[in-house]
Amino acid sequence: MIQGTSSDAGKSLLVAGLCRAFKNRGLNVRPFKPQNMSNNAAVTLDGGEIGRAQALQAKACGVDPITDMNPVLLKPQSETGAQLVVGGKVQGTVQPKDFRTFKDTLLPDVLRAFERLKKQCDLVVVEGAGSPAEINLRQGDIANMGFAVAAGVPVVLVGDVEKGGVIAQIVGTHTVLTTQDSDRIKGFIVNKFRGDASLFTPALFDIEARTNWKNLGLVPWFEAAGKLPKEDSASLTHWTDSGQGSAAGKRIRIAVLKFPRIANFDDLDPLMAEEDVDVVLISAGEAIPGDLDVIILAGSKSVISDLQFVKEQDWDVDIKAHVNRGGLVVGLCGGYQMLGQRICDPLGIEGSLHEELGLGLLDVETVLSADKTLQQVSGVEAQTGIKISGYEMHLGLTEGPGRQFPWLHLSDGCEDGALSGSGRVMGSYVHGLFAQDDFRHGFLSRLREGRFQGVPYEKSIEETLDALADHLEKSLDLDALFELSL
Repeated sequence: MIQGTSSDAGKSLLVAGLCRAFKNRGLNVRPFKPQNMSNNAAVTLDGGEIGRAQALQAKACGVDPITDMNPVLLKPQSETGAQLVVGGKVQGTVQPKDFRTFKDTLLPDVLRAFERLKKQCDLVVVEGAGSPAEINLRQGDIANMGFAVAAGVPVVLVGDVEKGGVIAQIVGTHTVLTTQDSDRIKGFIVNKFRGDASLFTPALFDIEARTNWKNLGLVPWFEAAGKLPKEDSASLTHWTDSGQGSAAGKRIRIAVLKFPRIANFDDLDPLMAEEDVDVVLISAGEAIPGDLDVIILAGSKSVISDLQFVKEQDWDVDIKAHVNRGGLVVGLCGGYQMLGQRICDPLGIEGSLHEELGLGLLDVETVLSADKTLQQVSGVEAQTGIKISGYEMHLGLTEGPGRQFPWLHLSDGCEDGALSGSGRVMGSYVHGLFAQDDFRHGFLSRLREGRFQGVPYEKSIEETLDALADHLEKSLDLDALFELSL
């Protein structure tokens, strides 16, 4: 089990890299995360949802994602509540004061999922959440030491040198843990190192002496990590730094609005991977630039309150001006709902806000309901016939005259989304559209005639995972890591 001294210590990336490295060594590997908290999720073949990071880790293992890989998922809806997903299915909403209570009841579900997964493979690589040093959360814990102790799993602690104070991170964690929990940790890794590694060698010896934990390696900064799908909002700060660079004046400019509850924004990762595309994040207090080609409204975990936020920023005015100038607007899932005439929440699914007028750019209305659609889909783009595939993950039904002009034709005979009469505004419930190379390249080519073919996205993900595995082979003692599991 890989645990971290803090959030964003690089646990998800390390687990993905270890999964691919051990797979490349000939082992049958599976990822596992007892409890995740993220609004970036993926739909599994068995019709459930898990954290996006576990879906990437499954890809690193060369297998399809299943719900047992992430049995408990929390999806924040507000500052004080989160949607609870157990075994891939929504179980309701929980408040922070109830977290310890519900965790006590969920540990058996987590352990059963883990045992089922173990039977399928040679090795399970487990990812923790947050930090075991948060001892105020130890009672009822199912994400870190609570799980590790109950499941009898050895732990490796990862420190983040990028944050500074990594010696104190690791030694401090040792200090605050109980003897039972500290003994569960067998080694440590220092992650995200830049510079001359030899200068840090004395520190590694010192950490070993102070903790009695084995030094398993110093992992240099992995620059290509930005090419992999993003897990949570911590990665949003890196968006504007991810461009590959190209000749001035030839770039396609795409803006994404940063809602407070933005969800499944990994939909935009394939666009960021294109060398001639700038994807910029528009945050609160910023005006939407006037020189854009496309504005994208991504998914939302609280669509009515996020729609109100859009209006509070006067982005609704900027969006309409953008359309009038001939620019494109794309709404994905919650963003699609916002583009319509009205959103209604008669059951209070998302809270006390029951209705809000939409942006009025598509002639549709949405009614939120308790039933959640979770399915993988395929089909074609209605106008071009280009094949698409992806997944749906949403609450509610969207209907209206605008549905007579769908954006997509799905293989099950259903229509999805809507396209405005001008063709400049479009929305869909399908996530993962831009991960399809033919669709993405076709979409971008309509913005810039004669652009180069573009990158093969899925191939680039596989190549990056292999490069990450090689990176860890060179910097970690993988033999010692594997022996911990025996």
